[in-house]
Amino acid sequence: MGGVFSCRLIAGVLVIPILASCASSPPKQADDLCSIFREKDGWYEDARSAADRWGTPVHVQMAIIRHESSYGEDARPPRRYLLGVIPWSRASSAYGYAQAKDETWDWYIAKTGNRGADRDDFDDAVDFVAWYTSQTHKMLGISKWDTYKQYLAYHEGQGGYRKGSYKKKKWLMKYARKVERTSQRYAAQLKTCKKDLEAGQSWWSSLSL
Repeated sequence: MGGVFSCRLIAGVLVIPILASCASSPPKQADDLCSIFREKDGWYEDARSAADRWGTPVHVQMAIIRHESSYGEDARPPRRYLLGVIPWSRASSAYGYAQAKDETWDWYIAKTGNRGADRDDFDDAVDFVAWYTSQTHKMLGISKWDTYKQYLAYHEGQGGYRKGSYKKKKWLMKYARKVERTSQRYAAQLKTCKKDLEAGQSWWSSLSL
């Protein structure tokens, strides 16, 4: 994982101005899960904790976030323009790593009790994705490992998926296959570095005792 001088460690020992440099930027190699987890200290621990809590595999969580926001902490839908020139409203209230809408995020907080959760915090966002996909499994019976169907339900909502709204959106089904391929690639990559990531996490845990 990341070096000793991570943003998490800095937060406990250095002054506030330094923290500005820790504002999260997207990973340099967004298509390489091992590289992502080595660059972003704490992300593997967050994703694994979400997997342990809700049962959705790490590679599925990360593939969804990859294609929802490209790992942008403050990502939003494009702004619409009135008459083509005047900045207007956005297509939806989706925001953050997971592109969760206001009402869906409120649902998550109400059901989990995670009242301090923020959509631009990676640990909360990845927990949301794992929670949401677990709800999809409960409501629709879709496997938490089925990235293709999970992404369709994530995009359309469980109600929309049940109604088959995605069937009229060929572009969405094509995109969901892309998310699925990313998930498969992430899963294969994770197998090659999981042992090292686990070892790094154990080292960090022992240091913090």
